[in-house]
Amino acid sequence: MVGDRLASLCVEWIEHGERAIYDSPWVSLHLVDVEVPGGARFEHHVIRRDLPAAGVVVHDPDRGVLMLWRHRFITRTWGWEIPAGRVEEGETVIGAAAREVLEETGWEAAGLQPLFGYHPSNGLSDQRFEVFAASGAVQVGEPSDPSEAARIEWVPVTEVRRLLRAGLVGDGLSLTALLWWLLHEAP
Repeated sequence: MVGDRLASLCVEWIEHGERAIYDSPWVSLHLVDVEVPGGARFEHHVIRRDLPAAGVVVHDPDRGVLMLWRHRFITRTWGWEIPAGRVEEGETVIGAAAREVLEETGWEAAGLQPLFGYHPSNGLSDQRFEVFAASGAVQVGEPSDPSEAARIEWVPVTEVRRLLRAGLVGDGLSLTALLWWLLHEAP
């Protein structure tokens, strides 16, 4: 099999130690002493995250996909995103997904189901994203943090495809989640 042949060609880096050079409740930066078999030994920067982040594609057949139009100061960009955020200490991943939808949009997700998980930048970070789908939502109020988004809208699936083609979904979690959902789950 191709996977077996590739595994025999791969090399596993050797870790000799690790030290934190910055630590906060959000993120930590470490230097890992690594050695490439048959190659050099050096320190590699690694961003560590103790807990994953969770994102939700909320779809309603009559309304479309629940999305947020928001600004990201780090990249100085505006774009469409799905509701998402970090899992809090002691919280389940699915519980965090439901909480993030409610906090960011004021809508309570229905029929929440796990889709997939992945490491978005595994050459630099151990961060993990977990993606869920919800089969609709009920509006229960306003978002608890109005600074999360400039607009919250139900976007028709055809418009979601147009936004993706136009590059208006630039957030990696949202982009990956929507593309996967469109490929495997969309009506």
